[in-house]
Amino acid sequence: MSTSSQPPKGLRNVGNYIDDRFHLAKLGEKNLRKVFPNHWSFMLGEIALYSFIILLVTGVFLTLWFNPSMSETVYEGSYERMHGVHMSEAYASTLYIDFDVRGGFLMRQIHHWAALIFVAALVTHMLRVFFTGAFRKPREINWIIGVVIFMLAIVEGLFGYSLPDDLPSGMGVRILQGVILAIPVIGTYVMMFLFGGQFPGEDIIPRLYMLHILLIPGILLALIVAHIFILWHQKHTQYPGQGRTEKKVVGTPMFPGFAIKAGGFFFFVFAIVTGLSAFVQINPIHLFGPFTPTSITSGLQPDWYMGFMEGSLRIFPNWFDFSIAGYAVPTGVLVPGLVIPGAIFGALLLWPFVEQWISGDKRHHNVADRPRNAPVRTGLGVAGMVFYGLLWLAGANDVLAETFSISLYATTWFFRIFVIAGPIIGFIVTKRICLGLQLRDRETLEHGYESGNIQQLPSGEFVEVHRESSADTVSVLQSKKEAPAPAPTVDENGVESPAARGLKGRLRRALAHWYTKDNVSFEGVEPHSAHHGHGEGGSSEEETAASH
Repeated sequence: MSTSSQPPKGLRNVGNYIDDRFHLAKLGEKNLRKVFPNHWSFMLGEIALYSFIILLVTGVFLTLWFNPSMSETVYEGSYERMHGVHMSEAYASTLYIDFDVRGGFLMRQIHHWAALIFVAALVTHMLRVFFTGAFRKPREINWIIGVVIFMLAIVEGLFGYSLPDDLPSGMGVRILQGVILAIPVIGTYVMMFLFGGQFPGEDIIPRLYMLHILLIPGILLALIVAHIFILWHQKHTQYPGQGRTEKKVVGTPMFPGFAIKAGGFFFFVFAIVTGLSAFVQINPIHLFGPFTPTSITSGLQPDWYMGFMEGSLRIFPNWFDFSIAGYAVPTGVLVPGLVIPGAIFGALLLWPFVEQWISGDKRHHNVADRPRNAPVRTGLGVAGMVFYGLLWLAGANDVLAETFSISLYATTWFFRIFVIAGPIIGFIVTKRICLGLQLRDRETLEHGYESGNIQQLPSGEFVEVHRESSADTVSVLQSKKEAPAPAPTVDENGVESPAARGLKGRLRRALAHWYTKDNVSFEGVEPHSAHHGHGEGGSSEEETAASH
């Protein structure tokens, strides 16, 4: 008895019908055979994608009952502790979702947790791309799209956090208003346009709502689709290893292996988000009460991704405030609120082109770097993480002072000092660690790895036996690429070119020297060309001496 491997007749007919009109059979077959590398870190971007899908689904659910109005009402809902309290329609409708809509509180929790995980996955995904050099040619445009997605995700989270009009969200809107007012000349006009009058006005919640549910999600969706299509076209980067080259990808085909794994991973992410939402309460707005401009509370922190701006606003001094033609320039708010975030995101956007200009490396890169093989880039990445992390901690300086019984002014001065010194220390330490790892890699490539076995030579000398590394390890170690040779600065007559004599040329040479001067060269190193000891079979003393 034989079984046919062909699909059912009905499916064949549908497939033939579609292919006769759109000629998709060959294209579909090619894409279904597309290979995706296997490594857990490549799933970080998928976590962000799946979290975004969860955000869209739960967001649609919440819009059915949320009323984005700042009109005043008296609460008479199921939450008895708020009976008779005057509040906005926005806050009252949020309480209605929490206490009167079946599953409403769980949905709002899922929405909030998915937002936090979405931004966290974006950050870790971007760190993976940065430290492995996956932003290099030909993927600069996709890196820029990713940074813009990250920026919009932060703004989208801030606006969504502000919608319930509870006490914490109202304080966040108040800080936003203060940052806008710090913009010289046009700040007051922008604030009046956004708020529709004096703070808090009647228009801020409806306007943030439109931005939160329509404009920004639409832009995010378009950018994410573009990001995925560019990734699909350019192929995924892969980590170095045996059989992996700039033109050959080793991994799992799209169908069925990767499709099944990705589908299962989506439900795994959804289960984690739902589990957190069910058992770990977040942003319980019913405990805070409605926002009023005269109310304040201590120990209150924004969502984690806004912590760095909160910290910069808390620790930046007002020593540099000045006036121009009667217009005040409050640098104590303007710099931490706009300049520092602008510098962080601007550096991220420009870095692929800055690194290419400094190094002169315009080659295509489909095999990812090991972070140790780019010590300056890795050091700068760690310096940025330290800078961001210290600002994030500074956003809780009052909580730290209260918890550890430290003076609030002492914590403020600590962060003011270490937000400058910390990144410098982080860069130096990270670079030295990377260079040390490069030296060890060269030793391993040239002499094999230390086996831990000690052998005595006929002369009485004790040596450690080194074993040959596996072929995959050798491939990984040999993946380190030497920096491209700098372009000649003089012609055949020894005359220096005008470009090299200029300030730009001298600056580029100085930066290129700084970027590569300490790198350990693997050029000319043959795998296991010499051993410090003997293999299992042993060898003569003369062989050992010759090998050195």
